[in-house]
Amino acid sequence: MDQTGEKFGKVNPNAPAALSRFAFLIGRWRCEAKVLLDSGEWQRFAATWLGRFILDGYVIADEYRMMDSSGELIVLGLNLRTYDAARQSWNMKWLNALSGTWVDLGPEELGGVTVDGHSIIYLLKEPMAAHVYTRATYTSVSETRFTWRGEKSEDRKVWSEFMVIEAYREE
Repeated sequence: MDQTGEKFGKVNPNAPAALSRFAFLIGRWRCEAKVLLDSGEWQRFAATWLGRFILDGYVIADEYRMMDSSGELIVLGLNLRTYDAARQSWNMKWLNALSGTWVDLGPEELGGVTVDGHSIIYLLKEPMAAHVYTRATYTSVSETRFTWRGEKSEDRKVWSEFMVIEAYREE
């Protein structure tokens, strides 16, 4: 099925062109997630990512869910992404459905959203994790796959990888 078809919505022709930066998320994705444990070993999880254009094509909504080996949901949430053309900045939020909390993604005070070659990078302040900051990086973006890499920091100077998600397009 066409990824911009009715099933996943369509970008509004009047939406800011910058919205296309995250349009690769539109569609259904099968994900292989891995999280670095305190022991130094990587634990693997099954996950899915589902992206759609909503609100007449001015917003990207993408759902992420991750399950443990028994199939129980351990992460469930929704990202909302829109671009403010007047301010030339992104407005992005993560709704953690399991805790009922909202998190600002890539706020201007943390540097906003940057594009570095073929990567998209933003920071967020963690409300619940054991670390203070997360740096999210999308890389290896193509029609059929992308990688999400999470790094953690206490001071925004020293970063260490704690999570990697490999996403493969299903439709």
